[in-house]
Amino acid sequence: MDKRTADLRKTARKWTPSPLTLILLGLIAWLWFRPPADVSEENREVPAWQVILPDNQALSSDSLKGKVVLVNFWATWCPYCRKEKPVIDSFWQDYRNRGFEVISISIDDTPEKIAAWMKDKNYAFMAAPTNPSVTAAFGHVGSVPTSFIIDTDGHIRHKIAGQVHYPRLEKLVTPLLRASAQ
Repeated sequence: MDKRTADLRKTARKWTPSPLTLILLGLIAWLWFRPPADVSEENREVPAWQVILPDNQALSSDSLKGKVVLVNFWATWCPYCRKEKPVIDSFWQDYRNRGFEVISISIDDTPEKIAAWMKDKNYAFMAAPTNPSVTAAFGHVGSVPTSFIIDTDGHIRHKIAGQVHYPRLEKLVTPLLRASAQ
């Protein structure tokens, strides 16, 4: 074997990933590109709940009646939450004039951190920290992102466990908006 072939083999061995590296890369790819969400059909009334927005204004479930609402549970540290927020914002911008609203509820951030994060990302939909009334209404949400779509009568129609995408929101929300327009 000549020196050039030996050098090529040495270089190839140097750049060949170990089995552990390949497994870790595969796991990262699976986590990043995994299926977006599991959607369950529901039809249950939501008990009354209320949040305090970072500007200290109260937002109650009663004030949202008559609108189709996406209640999105998230955290600033969650990569999937960060990835879905631009989608939620885009959908909200496109459908808010048709009776669609978003309230994004952080499972563990302070009002100050929520306000700063939302301002930094230039999102204008509402966001607030969770509280006992929210937990009583939606149950303990321990996995983020998790979202609920509420119809105009205040019934949970869909639960989305995982990241939302624009086409999925169109599929789930627009029929509810059409029904409310009739």
